[in-house]
Amino acid sequence: MQLTTKPFSQLSAQVLFTIMRTRVDVFVVEQQCPYPELDDIDCTATTQHLYWLDAEQLAAYARCYEKNEQYSAIGRVLVEKSHRGKGLAVLLVQEAIQCCFTHWPNKDIYIGAQTYLLAFYQSLGFQCIGEPYLEDGIAHQDMILKNRSV
Repeated sequence: MQLTTKPFSQLSAQVLFTIMRTRVDVFVVEQQCPYPELDDIDCTATTQHLYWLDAEQLAAYARCYEKNEQYSAIGRVLVEKSHRGKGLAVLLVQEAIQCCFTHWPNKDIYIGAQTYLLAFYQSLGFQCIGEPYLEDGIAHQDMILKNRSV
């Protein structure tokens, strides 16, 4: 498997369908959370889609985008169920961090992490900001990773 990073405009119809289907499978079905999973961030010209395919099935995915004047962001981070426990999540987030710092070198990185993953993200350098909150019925915590070059 090889990590691929592409903007929306360069995703083939088949890859886009695979990404969207797996995101819905994980975030809506598996987490039992009905919400509008697909949004306009997906098709923004500067959003970068990072993914690993394994035999044309999505193994892992994240998207990186410019959130605002202060932050870039990493979101929709997932490892498909059959690929969990193999270290892909760490590699994926490390690549997403590098992607953000490459595309938006003067910005810190923001994530809205599910609270059960706080220790995971803290191990990668993210720090909690603000208070925990519920988003679509799931506990979340905003976190940032400071850009050391700023």
